[in-house]
Amino acid sequence: MSSTTTERTSAPAPQVQTTGRTTSQATGQDNQQVRPPAGGIDPRGPQFAAGVTALVLIAILGLPPLAALVLTIAQASLFALGAARGVQHTPHAWAFKRFIRPRLAAPDELEDPAPPRFAQSVGLVFTLVAIAGYAAGLTVLAQVAIGFALVAATLNAVFRFCLGCEMYLLIKRATS
Repeated sequence: MSSTTTERTSAPAPQVQTTGRTTSQATGQDNQQVRPPAGGIDPRGPQFAAGVTALVLIAILGLPPLAALVLTIAQASLFALGAARGVQHTPHAWAFKRFIRPRLAAPDELEDPAPPRFAQSVGLVFTLVAIAGYAAGLTVLAQVAIGFALVAATLNAVFRFCLGCEMYLLIKRATS
């Protein structure tokens, strides 16, 4: 028997999700629960939310200042909810869990909800600056703040690179 064949037969069999459990294709035996551990979130949920947020932020940039102010207040409210209760308790998370998650395979790994929650706080700060800018008639300041939030949301939505999450991790490392 060649070494390639030996390596192939000694590798673990691929896992298939079946009704919330994983089953080895080779043995048909249950291996472990696929359910998230307490507190872990599917990392694709915040990515979906970032995509929706990016679309809202693009709309804000295309609206006249008064309409942009109203939509920015709505987006700030969503960021505040995510920062206060966690990203898993937002309308975006509900939509993801209800309509998208059932159509996907289980995630490879779960994510700590603390970094995305911090990222929601960062988004909240940018939208609060934008609200202040629109309210004071400083449209350019507001649009720049929305632009920064849009860059962050787009990076997360397209590349699953969360700037706020990375900031959280850097701060955590620096303070420990």
